[in-house]
Amino acid sequence: MESKCGRRCVLGRTGLADLIERTCHHARRFAEGLSEAGYEVLNEVVLNQVLVSFGDAVTTNKIIAELQADGTCWCGGTVWQGNTAMRTSVCSWATTDLDVQKSLDVMLRIAAKHRKR
Repeated sequence: MESKCGRRCVLGRTGLADLIERTCHHARRFAEGLSEAGYEVLNEVVLNQVLVSFGDAVTTNKIIAELQADGTCWCGGTVWQGNTAMRTSVCSWATTDLDVQKSLDVMLRIAAKHRKR
């Protein structure tokens, strides 16, 4: 299939729809797992983005830094509606359910170390 610009479309409509559905599903899985563990998901997950707070800005930033150093996955920091948050953006076609579970396990392990008692 040729696009209007003359380049070959690899995914096509069905493939693109599948990609969007999968990345949104993965984002919802991250949100569910983090929420079930007691962390605050700040946004309604309608696409592929999840914003989570781990309590306060200092704790959230420590968790982000440890997660980035771990290397299993990469999440960035942001401020959304005045709240410091970890932003997870699921955008790779190659992300699998197993990738999500491994990443979620690491997120929860690191976050648990910083949970205030």
